[in-house]
Amino acid sequence: MGRFDGKVVFITGVARGQGRSHALRFAQEGASIVGLDIAEAIPSVTYAAATADDLAETVDLLDRAGAKSIIVKGDVRDQAAIDELVERTLSTFGQIDVVLPQAGITTLAKFWELSDQQWDDMIGVNLTGVWRTLRATIPTMIEKNAGGSIVLTGSIAGLAGMPHAGHYAATKHGINGIVKTLANELAPHRIRVNSVNPTNVATKMILDDEVYKIFRPDLDKPTLEDARPAFGSYLLLDQPWVESDEVSSAVLWLCSGEARSITGVQLPIDAGTLVKWPGA
Repeated sequence: MGRFDGKVVFITGVARGQGRSHALRFAQEGASIVGLDIAEAIPSVTYAAATADDLAETVDLLDRAGAKSIIVKGDVRDQAAIDELVERTLSTFGQIDVVLPQAGITTLAKFWELSDQQWDDMIGVNLTGVWRTLRATIPTMIEKNAGGSIVLTGSIAGLAGMPHAGHYAATKHGINGIVKTLANELAPHRIRVNSVNPTNVATKMILDDEVYKIFRPDLDKPTLEDARPAFGSYLLLDQPWVESDEVSSAVLWLCSGEARSITGVQLPIDAGTLVKWPGA
């Protein structure tokens, strides 16, 4: 018996990283998984994009876990694609119980040096894409009248400032604003809304040459090993980052009956980043 037997989980950004991790963990707990990922490059993003092969690997891993799933290629900025997937989900499974709008990107630049493309892509994926996902899924959850859980993916950048990522921080502060609003709007329907707010997570988003340069500007071509101490310099615990599975554990807990009285929370998964005393 799994904690999510008979439940249907709708996840965006499922091709790799945190999205894939969430999908597999919910599948292992008995859930059916519905997933969407663009699985191709976005013009302003410099790190390697998820691919169709990554998406196929997620499907294979879910199959091996024995999970029922619907996994498709699609862009969270495309309302028609999301609406179509929601309709397919309802015709196949009859319900949506958990929504995880996980798809997200990051790019790096000083705020006044951001290009139009960087700004528009960031807002489109990280904020508008979340709104489009929720606009399509929430009415079905209300109509089903069985409660449910929504967990948004924030960031420590959504709880504090982050140099070189003002547009990213703006979207993540927006995410936590959505959490506070929806927690109020959806409480009468027994739908809980929370967010997880990780520090560095060991995914391709940060394990990238351009990010290493931000952390080690003193070197021409810094490597991961060069950047590792800098990654950990603002975490309180002695580690450079957290793993996707650690974030997944928090997401599963927030969606479980163990957290049935928790809504409107912006939970840091940050190894103490936000409380670190200067010089600690």
